[in-house]
Amino acid sequence: MEKKQLEGVPKRKLGLFDGTMLVMGSMIGSGIFIVSADIMRNLGSGYLLIVVWLITGVMTVAAAISYGELSSMFPKAGGQYTYLKEIFGKMMGFLYGWGLFAVIQTGTIAAVAVAFGKFTAYLIPALNDAAPIFQSGGYKITWIQILAIGVILLLTYVNTKGVEGGKWLQNIFTGAKIVALIGLITLGFLLVKNNFWTENMSFGWNAFANLKTDASGNFLKSGWESISGMTIAGGIAAAMVGSVFSSVAWENVTFVSGEIENPKRNVVRAMVLGTSMVMVLYLLVNVVYLVALNRDAIAFAPNDRIAVVVSEQIFGSGIGTIIIAVLVMISTFGCVNGIVLAGSRVFQTMAKDGMFFKAATENNKNGVPAKSLWMQGIWAAALCLSGQYGNLLDMISFVIVLFYMISVFGVIYLRIKKPNLERPYKTWLYPITPIVYLLIGTAFCALLLFYKQQYTWPGLIIVLLGVPIYFLINKKEQKS
Repeated sequence: MEKKQLEGVPKRKLGLFDGTMLVMGSMIGSGIFIVSADIMRNLGSGYLLIVVWLITGVMTVAAAISYGELSSMFPKAGGQYTYLKEIFGKMMGFLYGWGLFAVIQTGTIAAVAVAFGKFTAYLIPALNDAAPIFQSGGYKITWIQILAIGVILLLTYVNTKGVEGGKWLQNIFTGAKIVALIGLITLGFLLVKNNFWTENMSFGWNAFANLKTDASGNFLKSGWESISGMTIAGGIAAAMVGSVFSSVAWENVTFVSGEIENPKRNVVRAMVLGTSMVMVLYLLVNVVYLVALNRDAIAFAPNDRIAVVVSEQIFGSGIGTIIIAVLVMISTFGCVNGIVLAGSRVFQTMAKDGMFFKAATENNKNGVPAKSLWMQGIWAAALCLSGQYGNLLDMISFVIVLFYMISVFGVIYLRIKKPNLERPYKTWLYPITPIVYLLIGTAFCALLLFYKQQYTWPGLIIVLLGVPIYFLINKKEQKS
């Protein structure tokens, strides 16, 4: 009886609404308020800014639609880890799970929590002004990092108290940021003082540009230089690192399939509804940027915080800054909660398969994997202290897309190899939808490999470090 309590089947406490809120809340962090500045610096065109977000939207929704078939076939906790293990074997599943724990899930938690800290510093300037707690050469520990760790540990603790608490926290914060984003979009169209849309969209397809750089590759404010052909394609791929990272984590809902009511139907519905609504919001926010600000104002937004500049245009400098700071704090807090809630279920599933620390298999008296939650939270906190979370995120968009591609390919692979398997949901417009994702994903990865190797090899190396660990674990299993 005791064992059943510890390792029992989780209660299904999450409905379709909860699943959709988890998808949207996990996706919307701080990226949409920041990354378009870097896109504009690289591409210098309102057209291409919108193209980058459109391509990212098509990729995201196509992947979610394709994943729906897998989620209906394998409605178990663990999501993408389970799909990869069932389709391609334990090693592929482990490499994904290893990457998820090493950097994908935990690095995202760290980066979004630090973003929460940075925007909190708008409201509490003493956080920015305070001397570092510790400094040695270029390495330092700041109060912003400590605040980020506090948020991670707090939300980890809340989620150890049961799925109900995490669910309500997620729904409240996700609902608040959706309403706030809609408000920003609406007021951006109604109250903006100067309309730059025509200017931003008037450069034509043959006059794209990026900012000039110095010998070290740093952007200069001295003007733009024309780009064309494959340089545009490479620039789009590099620019998409930010937009892709801002649009991932929707698959977190598959991690908690074991706690979702009627998972064969509701997981796919949550993914498709959630990703579609978020990508529409993202596109509209970028339209507001292009309406409210000219090209230079977008590219040179202080600290890349375009939303702050737009809000200042609408409400004035003091109020506008506070409004966006509060919005991003709500957004990032809810995002961290969603990712914390979901990721621990993957590591618990891995532990049950003998692929992770055995202690992670246990549920506590509240029916949640508390030890798995704390392992995830402590490592994410360590990444906050490392100061390398930003560099890690640059590396992992490439790896995330690779794993998405392998999973989407799994839909086609299973259709060919096991056509008679039960499929409660079948991918809409199959095989067009998965093929579209695979083509865009291949182009994205290939262009990054050619133009921006710093975004590719480090992430691949982190994942491949899991190969010897996998064989070591398997060796121990065989001996026991």
